[in-house]
Amino acid sequence: MSWRHVIDAFELLDDPSVDGRAVAAHLRSAGAEEVVVQTIKGDKGTTDFIRTVIPGSHGRRIGGTAPTLSIVGRLGGLGARPEQIGFVSDGDGALTAIAAAAKLAVMHERGDVLAGDVVIGTHICPDAPTRPHDPVPFMDSPVEIEDMNKHEIDLTADAILSVDTTKGNRVVNHNGFALSPTVKQGWILRTSEDLLAIQQRVTGRLPVVFPLAMQDITPYGNDVHHLNSILQPATATSAPVVGVAITTETPVAGSATGATDLRSVESAVRFCIEVAKDFGRGGVSFYDRTEFDRLVSLYGEMTTLQTSGRAS
Repeated sequence: MSWRHVIDAFELLDDPSVDGRAVAAHLRSAGAEEVVVQTIKGDKGTTDFIRTVIPGSHGRRIGGTAPTLSIVGRLGGLGARPEQIGFVSDGDGALTAIAAAAKLAVMHERGDVLAGDVVIGTHICPDAPTRPHDPVPFMDSPVEIEDMNKHEIDLTADAILSVDTTKGNRVVNHNGFALSPTVKQGWILRTSEDLLAIQQRVTGRLPVVFPLAMQDITPYGNDVHHLNSILQPATATSAPVVGVAITTETPVAGSATGATDLRSVESAVRFCIEVAKDFGRGGVSFYDRTEFDRLVSLYGEMTTLQTSGRAS
């Protein structure tokens, strides 16, 4: 179970003075040895990007061949101060990532070492701005999506789980977490049966999948509606990406406080850890390689959807 790590991470992040150094100290105290913090300034403020690596017994960090999993905690900010007081719903992605990192670090220190390396990245901003969005307001970020992708994604990873609060919509009406179909190089592929099986065993319920439109997997800034930023990592990598969406039955604004359901977060943390266990030892596939190659041979590359598109 990951309850202790979820609660400790929530208490740490629900603080107007929290920064990357405090989170790095928390992870190091859990046993993480490789933790990097970088402060980035944007037009709307600053944030601290944090990345940690939990090495595997057969991971590439020591010259092994086990695949690497990247877990990205995607968000605009942990708080919307001074407009809002306290931890906002949008912070659930970072909360999940930090709790998962701490649990994996403790496991590693105790001797439960996964086969493959796991790279966890997110950013720490307690006072992010907000912006309008339909049907409820979004949290904004002090930095651009390109900065997030650059500092949160490990381009050597073989697969990515992107965890994000996904409550400001009417297309997935479920308390807990939902998965996306796999997205790879502009293709929306079938949902991974292996990941659905893990979701089912972690929750004890039928798996939940949220729908994607083509525009949801295109980069921000093209003036079309996006569900949210959960699939933005797919615009910056050739690896398969799956969204892990923290969801609710009714639309909840990302800037809403008091909206974090720790049960949903804890189940998402366990899901990420179980995927990391199975992926490193070759027991999980994010997509069917043969079928993907067949699609490309029949219909061509879709990588244009990873770009800003044609100039008008």
